[in-house]
Formats: sequence, C-alpha cells, structure tokens
Amino acid sequence: MSQQHPYPWPIASFTGVGSWPGDDPDEAVRTVLGELPDLPHLPELPGRGAGADMIGRTGTLLVDLPIEVQPTGWRVVDTPGRDLARGASFLSYDLDALTEHAHSYTGPLKVQVAGPWTMAASVELRNGQRLVSDLGAVRDLAESHLEGVLAHLANVRARVPGAELVAQIDEPSLPAVLVGSLPTASGYGLLPSVDRVRVETVLRNLFEALREAGATPAVHCCAPSVPVDLLRRSGARALGLNAHLVGRDHDEMIGAAVEDGVGLMLGVVPAVGGREMSDPATNVDPVRELWNRLGFSPDLLSRAVVTTPTCGLAGASPHHARAALKALRDGARVLRDEPRK
Repeated sequence: MSQQHPYPWPIASFTGVGSWPGDDPDEAVRTVLGELPDLPHLPELPGRGAGADMIGRTGTLLVDLPIEVQPTGWRVVDTPGRDLARGASFLSYDLDALTEHAHSYTGPLKVQVAGPWTMAASVELRNGQRLVSDLGAVRDLAESHLEGVLAHLANVRARVPGAELVAQIDEPSLPAVLVGSLPTASGYGLLPSVDRVRVETVLRNLFEALREAGATPAVHCCAPSVPVDLLRRSGARALGLNAHLVGRDHDEMIGAAVEDGVGLMLGVVPAVGGREMSDPATNVDPVRELWNRLGFSPDLLSRAVVTTPTCGLAGASPHHARAALKALRDGARVLRDEPRK
C-alpha cells in the first residue's frame, strides 16, 4: 500500500464475502482463484455441516477454550470433542487445497473468521446462557480468539508466502450486542447491551495485533445499523457493508471513514437467486448513489470500493454463485470506467 493508493487491493477489485456452495474445497479454491484474480479469498463451505459453519470454523481456532454442538448451538465444554475434530479436519482440507492451487500466488488474499463479539453472542456457557452475558468469559474468549486467529494467519502465510493478507472479521451480531437485543437463554428476556468502550477495546486490541502481524484488518457486517464510527476508531482499514442497507443516516460516518483512508467492500448483488443481475450499471446504482451523496471525487471510487455479494454465497446454487461473481466483475468495471466518460 502507498499514500497514493492506501488500499489493500488493486483498482476495480471485486471479491466474495467468504462462503461458497458445495462441499469440495479443491473445486472451491480453484473457482475463487480463477474468478477473483485480484482479490481472492479462502472459501468457506458451511454446507458440509457442523464445524464448517462460521462459529464452528472459528471455534477450531480458539486456544484452550473448547466448544461443542448442543441442541441449542455451540457451547463451552471442558475438553475438545468430535465436533471440533471435524471442524479442524474441514479447515485442514481447505488449507491443503489453498496450498496446492495458490502456493505461487502473489497479491492480496482475504481470510475470514468470526469476530469476538459474534462468537460471544453465539456460543453458550455451560449453564446455557450466551457467553456475552459474562464479561469475565468474554475477556477469556477475546484472548483465546486473538491468539488463535494470529496462528491461523501465520499458517496461511506459510502456505502462500506471496500473499498480502486481508483479515476479514465477520461481526453480524455486533449491532445486537451494542443495543441489547440478544434474547436470554429462556427466550423471555433480553441480555443487556455491552458498553461501547468495552466493545471498542476488544476490537482495537485485535486489529492492532493483526496489523503488527502484517495483515490488513477488515470487518464485515451485513446487518442494518452497522456501528461504522466504532469500527473506524477501533482500527478497521476496510468495512464490508450491504450497499442496499446503507441509508443516509450512515453518510457522515462512512464519509469520515473514507477520508481516513478506510476502504469499502460493498455488497451489491444478491447472495441467492431472485433478483435480476444482468445490468452491471443497475447492480452498482446503490454504490454510485452513496458516492454522489458523500461528494468524493469519482476518480477515488474504483480505488476505495470493492464490489461484493450482499452476503455469503453458501445458500446459492453453483450457477447463481458463478453468475454473481461475473456480475461483480462487470459492476467493478462500471465503477472504474464511468468517471472517464
């Protein structure tokens, strides 16, 4: 990255959010590398079942904090069991496929993990309550998560030495943590909101460690009411948002982030079928409208913005997934070429 181009991707880049349909890591890696040449990512295949899902996959990275599947979801346990072993095998297969097909790759490579607050909101304590309800447990989780994520990135870098890593922290539950909308174990009440300073401190520690490890910290949150200012202050250098959910109430916060050199990964095409994708200009209309409201130079648009699906593609058909990547490529070209007309 340079001062002239402070973003961890080339101009007119496009990428996936992370998940991909199917259960064949070899095919998934080959497809992602072929279709996303400027900003590929390590694909996730949650269709394989427990352990390949976002929470279980990140759970395999936790250090000295084993979890297992219960009828209500993932729960902290005393010793690792077959659920974590299965998740570790899935991740090992994925990394082996990455090694085989990307060992000589050079350039940005995105790796996704669930963030500490989404893990805290999703994993249960032994008593069945969400881990986020116990601040001591949250502290232990944050430390375990940070150590495990750094080890994971080191593993990826050893397998793909020429990669410039972008570490995408997936935080879909972060808005619910901040506003106190997570239900209690009984389902009859709501857990209290977590103090924003505490949330920011945990994220800042993680992002600083990622930067020190040579990775660019990014955050993806496709939920409404993304706390853009909090994420920017915490040190995120790229923000993944659903462009169709970015309202005018976000403009000031997003404008401040762009002024600070923060890149945007904006979801523009549907993660599953049901909406037309054939017109590239129409697909990126939400991005162009946002940019016009912000008032930044058109020349900056294709440098600062990466086009993505609105969410992961795990629920899509293989045909739709490939069509979505083509629509992203065409949309990114529209954002690059339009200012020159």
